[in-house]
Amino acid sequence: MDVGARIKQLREKNKFSQNYLADIAGISQTHLRRVELGEADITVGHLQLVCDALGISLKDFFNISNEQEELSSAISNLTPKQRNLLLEFLKSL
Repeated sequence: MDVGARIKQLREKNKFSQNYLADIAGISQTHLRRVELGEADITVGHLQLVCDALGISLKDFFNISNEQEELSSAISNLTPKQRNLLLEFLKSL
């Protein structure tokens, strides 16, 4: 996922300017612009500030559904051998 593009998409959906979002998130407008352009990375801490300013959670930012969370949890409980078998099975589909 292109984090910068996602920030821009959500910012524009909320009709926020870069300056406004940066101001309410407490980060610099220059940094936000560079992140949106893909010229800079953003820390998890700054991304959380942006999400808070947009009124969404990190889960919402990444569009993680409950079904995906359940699947991820189930996979994490598999043994390494079971994960490899699952991966081979999925590749065969």
